[in-house]
Amino acid sequence: MTSSPRHEGMTGYLTRRRFGQLAALGLVAGVGSVGPTSSAVATGADARVHYDRARRLAGSDPVLRALVAALTPGFDFPRPPAPAPIKLFDNLAMLSVGWVSAMAVLTDDGIVMIDALTSPAEAESVLVRGLRELGADPETIRYVVVTHGHEDHFGGAQYLADHYGARVLMSPADWDLVARTRPANAPTRDLDIADGQRLTFGGTTIQLHHTPGHTPGTVSPIIPVRAGRERHTAMLWGGTNPPTTPTELRTYLASIHSFRARMRQADVDVELSNHPGDYGLQRAEQLRSRPGRANPFVLGRPRTQRFMAVMDSMLRGRLADAEAGNARGASRSHGAAVQRCC
Repeated sequence: MTSSPRHEGMTGYLTRRRFGQLAALGLVAGVGSVGPTSSAVATGADARVHYDRARRLAGSDPVLRALVAALTPGFDFPRPPAPAPIKLFDNLAMLSVGWVSAMAVLTDDGIVMIDALTSPAEAESVLVRGLRELGADPETIRYVVVTHGHEDHFGGAQYLADHYGARVLMSPADWDLVARTRPANAPTRDLDIADGQRLTFGGTTIQLHHTPGHTPGTVSPIIPVRAGRERHTAMLWGGTNPPTTPTELRTYLASIHSFRARMRQADVDVELSNHPGDYGLQRAEQLRSRPGRANPFVLGRPRTQRFMAVMDSMLRGRLADAEAGNARGASRSHGAAVQRCC
């Protein structure tokens, strides 16, 4: 598959100049302080120990600092402009509306989508159009792996099923979540994802691991990627925005631990996200503007493990806050958003 020229003038797309302007103003995810926002809740001494450790682990690393910010209580998830579609690797494309992204795994026999954005309209205007712009054929979409049962991740899945015959996969727990909540644009129940399932298609094997916490059945993939002769292994954490109750937070922490071990076994050295709380949009623009330079999504194995260590410390802080009763304000202000996004 060959890349076609990028059309920066397309409506809603984020040009490099505009991106630089937004970054200078601190309006793009991950830019600025990693401390709490103005809406942050009170934090107890026990929680601060964990938050401080996360900040020390992050140091000056922009990816890890962005993660600390995204997991800080009271953080308001940004709504940056949409970037143009881009191949992050030879066999992996990012198709984004800014605040939420989907990934397309490009195999010898067709395409596996990881998530499907928010609606049929975005499936058509962003996913289908973006794939064509990158030289990929949306007619070959065969699977849509939905990381979790929120509309910003499955909203375009039924469109892809109806137009291209794609099979839609989700964990049983999140198929049940969708059935209970009956959100708009919900796909018809299709294939279940078992914990640790391997989806092999077109010579590519994607590992799908249950990582509940954000939702009851969040799934995090591990994906082989390539750039020229280089071979790497990528992970995508399926649901970043933490829950608010101690029970759910403990589940989230357990998922961090299990997935971190699976990352280690798979020699993961690339970090991806379906939301911009990991400095991902900035890294995509770096990749676009500096062809031939080191790929900024390749963190290396130690740094991807440190990414999970930062997440672990931040979640321990969130749990300490919740157990101390200091998260009531965050629950009131963010409870609705947790049910539908991120």
